[in-house]
Amino acid sequence: MAFEQQQEESISQINITPFVDVMLVLLVIFMVTAPILQQGVHVDLPEVASGPLEGSDEQLVVSVTRDGKVLLNDSPVKVEELSQKLRTILHLRPDRAVYLRADKNIAYGRVVEVMAAVRDAGVRKLGMVTEPLETQQ
Repeated sequence: MAFEQQQEESISQINITPFVDVMLVLLVIFMVTAPILQQGVHVDLPEVASGPLEGSDEQLVVSVTRDGKVLLNDSPVKVEELSQKLRTILHLRPDRAVYLRADKNIAYGRVVEVMAAVRDAGVRKLGMVTEPLETQQ
């Protein structure tokens, strides 16, 4: 009777429950790992009232940490070797800019020593990296 005439109908709806589960897991993973992905060495930069500079290619950054260590793009380097390494890097593009990140609590003499090593390498453009000035309201 009615039971014999049942036809198998295919379900044309997509089950999205597994998709939602996967997306929620990925969201949690990205939320946990995003703060960890901050790159670079911690340097307490001075604050000034100026805008950001535009940059299109990979930047050369020389950092001076609070304890006086010098790093070239997150790789430790001695001040005596800094000029030679920069000279080698800038051999093909001598017009490339170098940016200096120095901790605001470091001795001025150490910063000048690093700047002299950068200039000795033949760098024509030396930029100083700072933090934007926080306005007190």
